[in-house]
Amino acid sequence: MKNTKELLNRFEEVFGYATENLYFSPGRINLIGEHTDYNGGKVFPCAITMGTYGVVAPREDKIVQAFSDNLPELGTLSFSLENIVYEKESNWTNYIKGMLLYIQEKLGDLPHGFDLFVYGTIPNGASLSSSASLEVLTGVIANDLYGSDLSGETIAKLGMRVENEFLSLNSGIMDQFIIANAKKGHALLLDTNTLEYEQIPLNLPDHKIIIMNSLTRRELVDSEYNTRREQCEEALKMLQGVVSISSLGDLTESEFEEYKYAITDPVIERRAKHAVYENVRTEKAAEALQNGQLEVFGHLMNESHISLHEDYEVTVKETDFLVRSAWQQEGVIGARMTGGGFGGCCIAIVENEAVDTFIENVGADYKQEIGFAPEFYIAETEDGAQKI
Repeated sequence: MKNTKELLNRFEEVFGYATENLYFSPGRINLIGEHTDYNGGKVFPCAITMGTYGVVAPREDKIVQAFSDNLPELGTLSFSLENIVYEKESNWTNYIKGMLLYIQEKLGDLPHGFDLFVYGTIPNGASLSSSASLEVLTGVIANDLYGSDLSGETIAKLGMRVENEFLSLNSGIMDQFIIANAKKGHALLLDTNTLEYEQIPLNLPDHKIIIMNSLTRRELVDSEYNTRREQCEEALKMLQGVVSISSLGDLTESEFEEYKYAITDPVIERRAKHAVYENVRTEKAAEALQNGQLEVFGHLMNESHISLHEDYEVTVKETDFLVRSAWQQEGVIGARMTGGGFGGCCIAIVENEAVDTFIENVGADYKQEIGFAPEFYIAETEDGAQKI
């Protein structure tokens, strides 16, 4: 972890001159509501203190130069604002390119480029949304450098466009939305259909949210993610033949049971069932948290994991093992995988005094079963992306 002075010094070392412009964009965990965001359902994420720092200085020409301290071997990557196209060799800067392309579509040609030094504290491939963090960071930097006034909602929508159109990944809007609009000490209940949201206090004086990183890279996530989305779209089409809905998120559990006969493929039926039931679980979980019913919240987290494992099939051996080990420990309220799946992280809500034993026991179980130790982080909430 680098402090402010170190970050500013690293910019000077890389680019040969000094600047004071420092920005931070958080990562996120999703407490519940997985794979509902592209199905017109609800999600319930919060931003965390791990995230992406950016140190920036304007240039006089139209060039953007970017250097990541997480990938120093790539050196400084550069492109022109006048010719933004996706290129594989642009690597991580494709997220920045996509954002600047769509920002220019909205605002007109940007007057100048900038030099950008980036340092991220989100572990690579952890499913804590480092890509959305970088996209929203770019939006906040653009607002400041160019005196524009893009709202959190607009920046989130542009970030989703980058994923969908620039990078051809059919993800939803949850990650960008929470990172742009988060409030410290709160989780955000977002209706992905209407983009209406509610900040719900996340008061856990006697508990910690523990992030468990399986350290398994998400190799299948892009292709499998797109497949899941296609399966849900197919289910929706079949259901629309018998009931008037615009998304799977429109259905209650009982309505799904009544109309599921229209879905002719058992795998597609399971995918749709997850989307519908997970949406209902998310609404119940937010209500339970507001009412201080943490046990109910934990039970819904557990149900969510089982559904992601059995109906949506996005867990892998490592993440499923972490959760099932967590369930066996004293002081655990609930646990589930979080993020897109196929590796990455899981979360657990654990009583304060049980945290150390929990980490020790789950770590030992995992090492014995999988062959290497996982990593654990205590999640602390954070505000949305901003200039520091």
